[in-house]
Amino acid sequence: MEFKLRKWTLDDINSLVKYANNKKIAANLTDQFPHPYTLENGKAFIEMASKGNPISIFAIEINGEAVGGIGLHPQTDIHKKNAELGYWLAEPYWGKGIVSNAVKEIVTYGFENFDIDRIFARPFGTNIGSQKVLEKAGFILEGTFKNTLYKNGVYLDELIYAVRKNN
Repeated sequence: MEFKLRKWTLDDINSLVKYANNKKIAANLTDQFPHPYTLENGKAFIEMASKGNPISIFAIEINGEAVGGIGLHPQTDIHKKNAELGYWLAEPYWGKGIVSNAVKEIVTYGFENFDIDRIFARPFGTNIGSQKVLEKAGFILEGTFKNTLYKNGVYLDELIYAVRKNN
């Protein structure tokens, strides 16, 4: 399915709130991604995502509508050669290979536009779909931290997947 990565704009607010306000999406992300997802949450996110030069947080657009997001978060201090990858996609588009292709695209963008050597992601152990996305995009499982995360009253494993610039 065709998609494009582009900058978030305030014109995306309604589609952002429509698709992000999904308990299944929030269940697989940190608590910084709220549920319910309100207009105020959407506005704050778009304002934050619109900053940065080069831009590091993108809307995933399909048929002219923002249906998800993907971003790189460059690290600091002794981790400065790393960036964390995060993403989400509207449920109607799950299982179509969109995020795997978006991840490949943003990895290329990240290595070309940031002074980094490694991009990593930290999916929950229960998020099999995200693990498949990362593996399909060439990420390698580097480690598992048992019962490290606490989400919705349950302890979860945290997995560390990464891809390196010279691989």
